[in-house]
Amino acid sequence: MSEFLKAFQDLQQPREKKHFVTIEGIQFEVSLEKKLEVLKNGEQNYILSKSGITLRKPAVRKVRYSVLKTADKGYSFERGDIHWPNAVKENGETWQIEYE
Repeated sequence: MSEFLKAFQDLQQPREKKHFVTIEGIQFEVSLEKKLEVLKNGEQNYILSKSGITLRKPAVRKVRYSVLKTADKGYSFERGDIHWPNAVKENGETWQIEYE
């Protein structure tokens, strides 16, 4: 009967939970806080670095927008309203795309 009690007491003792994340196909044991952070941001957004598991920097996107500039040949606008082009003239204004 004593063996049964020993086994029952071993079951009663709390076990430490282990938390794992998979980064770049490799499974790592991490703390609960790190696991929750990785779940929040997504495993695909993390990389391995010298300092450990780090969040990948977001890609810098090139912004494209149109700017009204004077050109050799361009539009003249009715009362300066860009929505009402009147005619094409020398040294008029045109929409040109710029990248940032």
